[in-house]
Amino acid sequence: MSDTLLEVTGLAKHYPVREGLILARQVGVVRAVDGVSFTVNRGETLALVGESGCGKSTTARLVLRLIEPSAGTINFEGVNVTRSAGAAQRAMRRRMQIVFQDPYASLNPRLTVADTIAEPMIVHGIGDTASRRKRVEELLGLVGLRPFHAQRYPHEFSGGQRQRIGIARALSVQPDLVVCDEPVSALDVSIQAQVVNLLKDLQRRFGLAYLFIAHDLAVVKHVADRVAVMYLGQIVETARKGDLFTTPRHPYTRALLAAIPHPDPQRRGQVKPLGGDVPSPMNPPPGCRFHTRCPFAQERCRIEAPALRRMADGHEAACHFAETLPPAGLDFSGGLSEIAAKRLALYARALAA
Repeated sequence: MSDTLLEVTGLAKHYPVREGLILARQVGVVRAVDGVSFTVNRGETLALVGESGCGKSTTARLVLRLIEPSAGTINFEGVNVTRSAGAAQRAMRRRMQIVFQDPYASLNPRLTVADTIAEPMIVHGIGDTASRRKRVEELLGLVGLRPFHAQRYPHEFSGGQRQRIGIARALSVQPDLVVCDEPVSALDVSIQAQVVNLLKDLQRRFGLAYLFIAHDLAVVKHVADRVAVMYLGQIVETARKGDLFTTPRHPYTRALLAAIPHPDPQRRGQVKPLGGDVPSPMNPPPGCRFHTRCPFAQERCRIEAPALRRMADGHEAACHFAETLPPAGLDFSGGLSEIAAKRLALYARALAA
């Protein structure tokens, strides 16, 4: 059996822009996702990162076919998900679940926690009433809640507890792949660490694969095995987590890493922030889409679009000059816990002074 669980090739989602109340003629196209390709292996966490609006969440919904792709293929264990329908599509969706970003909007306020978690099992015809009730209690225990929480409603829980309920709901049908669409971005920092650690524990217990959508690179460094960087609807770099943080190959990846807040005051201001605005996905620039903001751009970048190609060190980067760029000159070796510890130490020192 192949190690590849999910394979996405040339995935695209284009939204037509129309003008006029009666004729509604098409005047343009928003290229939200434009030719994205990646793989997710069994038991692996692939983090998809980038600026807001780059197409991360759209990609997640395309993978699950919550929205229909304009082009491309999605293969799950060799089965073309983009062509499945009816019972075959429902069976495939049982194996691919999602944890949404907003724990306040993703739960039905009219359903108890027990009904929320049991609903996917009812849809997929799993078990009877007694076995589903027992499964709900097991899942609540797995995510750190108590059995009596089953009869409560979402408004009676905090944000972190609601996200735990969302995780339990995703696990109720025993999926192989869980899409985590920024699952901690709406939570307090202390709660973020708890939820991330819970996700990692569940992954070890059940052998889950995660497609982890995020913009917080400190969280990504803690949870991911591989990282794919998106810019304006396209993937511009893919690498193992450690390699990407130590030797980023694409200028945009360097800019993202340089934007990470650092607790050391002496390190602040050493890196010039990225200038310019993100171009419109309705009218992306020719050539390399990043050339309008790239400090290393040359004439070739303005004319020829770079392909995402594999280099000798295992990186995949969509940059004509990825091998010849000067060293990044940045140290991103500190993990999430180390960065947090430094922040607390500096805060304590400031209070003492």
